[in-house]
Amino acid sequence: MIIFAMESSCDETAAAVVRAEEGRFEVLSDIVSSQIPIHALYGGVVPEIASRAHCEAVTNVARQAVDQSGIALSDVDAVAVTFAPGLIGSLLVGVSFAKALASSLNVPLIPVDHIKGHVAAAYVEHPEVKPPYLALVVSGGHTSLYHVTDWNTFEEIGGSRDDACGEAFDKVGRVMGLPYPGGAAMDRLAADWFALEAEGRKNSFHFPSPAVADESFDFSFSGLKTAVINAIHNEKQKRKTEELPDDIRIEIAGAFTKTVTDGIGKKLAAAIRETGADTLVLAGGVAANSHLRRAVEQVCCRRKTAFAVPSLRLCGDNAVMIAAAGYYSFLGGIRADSSLNAYASDEGSADYLASLNHENHTDL
Repeated sequence: MIIFAMESSCDETAAAVVRAEEGRFEVLSDIVSSQIPIHALYGGVVPEIASRAHCEAVTNVARQAVDQSGIALSDVDAVAVTFAPGLIGSLLVGVSFAKALASSLNVPLIPVDHIKGHVAAAYVEHPEVKPPYLALVVSGGHTSLYHVTDWNTFEEIGGSRDDACGEAFDKVGRVMGLPYPGGAAMDRLAADWFALEAEGRKNSFHFPSPAVADESFDFSFSGLKTAVINAIHNEKQKRKTEELPDDIRIEIAGAFTKTVTDGIGKKLAAAIRETGADTLVLAGGVAANSHLRRAVEQVCCRRKTAFAVPSLRLCGDNAVMIAAAGYYSFLGGIRADSSLNAYASDEGSADYLASLNHENHTDL
């Protein structure tokens, strides 16, 4: 089947056309229009500006996706769209466009949860991944650990009790004076530190672990974020400057990144041990961090657990992942009609999906 997919949950307007057959995915087109240059002026995403930018971009992005795919709109078998969670104004743009398109083509409309989409990105390049497995989603808005028991059933067994991991990276990067978004720059600075550490250099900064000190699989990034920001302010005051020297930025980035990866690795090892999972999927925007990818892979190697992570392009928000998740939602009988709404939270979307009359459709 051929799926047209739309993603607009935050600050990327994305559309894709994907051919799906028996769990295999062929990406016919993948278009992403990023708003980073717009929001860089403010140091973060401004919701009202984001929704307006989606309105301006959505038609052109959809047209590019269809043109690049080489298919005609009449070839589309279903339309999948992110309907939750995310910025409500941004979501509404994609949902409204998808509803109109599905209606005009008279094809099924498939509502997709953004988080399930991130996890489904792994299916595109790792067709060997099949439930049950563990999935860790690490992004600017989420740090959640799921036990995936079938294609459409995600049980959250752990997560952040406050800030998301990606939000902590962004805030630390901003206070440190790195360009927005700070993730890539933080990755490079941490790499510079780890190279020095390999030569025997000791780090003078030590931060609290984000792994909650109990038997849960939960995290807390608020205290870690505050400790790092305080350290940055103290260094600036000590030097009577608003700009840290490069060697201090490298050292702080290294200490912060190692604290994050060690904390996440500790909880993942415990979750693998308790659930007996033989596969772990790492997904979400922060999954693009090279140090996190390496740390999680090492945990999986020690626990003899298969490891799957999307390529860098599919870690960020994109519509290919929505098509992949939409395919399995379609097979599970998940359909929406013209009453489909957008939901900012997981709670609202869960209630909506529960209200649908699912039938086990396997006919395509």
